[in-house]
Amino acid sequence: MMVGISVSGLKATRLHELVVRFVLGGAITAMTGLTTMRWGPVIGGLFLAFPAIFPASVTLVEAHAVRQKKELGLHGEQRGRDESGADAAGAAIGSLGLMIFGLIMYEYVDTVNYWIVLSLATVGWLTVSIVVWWIWKRM
Repeated sequence: MMVGISVSGLKATRLHELVVRFVLGGAITAMTGLTTMRWGPVIGGLFLAFPAIFPASVTLVEAHAVRQKKELGLHGEQRGRDESGADAAGAAIGSLGLMIFGLIMYEYVDTVNYWIVLSLATVGWLTVSIVVWWIWKRM
C-alpha cells in the first residue's frame, strides 16, 4: 500500500459518519481535559498522543471498504479488516512519534529557546514516525 492523498474519499463520506467522528472526537477530547484537571498535565498529556477521532475513523474505514466491495458484488469483510488494520497501524506509529515530540518538549522547553525546542521536537516526531513506518513495512 502506497502512502498518498486522495480527496475522492470525501465524496463517499456520509453526514452521519461526520457526526459520529465529531461526537466521539469531542468526547475523547473532553475526557482528556477531565483527566488533565484531575491528575495534572503530565498524566493528561499522555492521552493527547491518542488520536481523538481514531475509534470512529477505524470503524468507518472498514465500513467504506466493505460497502465498496459489496457494490461490486464481492465480499469485502477481509478488505475492510485490512484497511482498518493499516489505519490502526498508522495511528500507532504516529502516536510513537508524538510521544517523542512530547518527551523532547518536556525535557527542554524550560531551558532552550521555545522555537528551537519546537523545531527539534517536530523533527524528532517526523523522524521516529518515518523510521518506524519504514521498519514496519520491511517486516
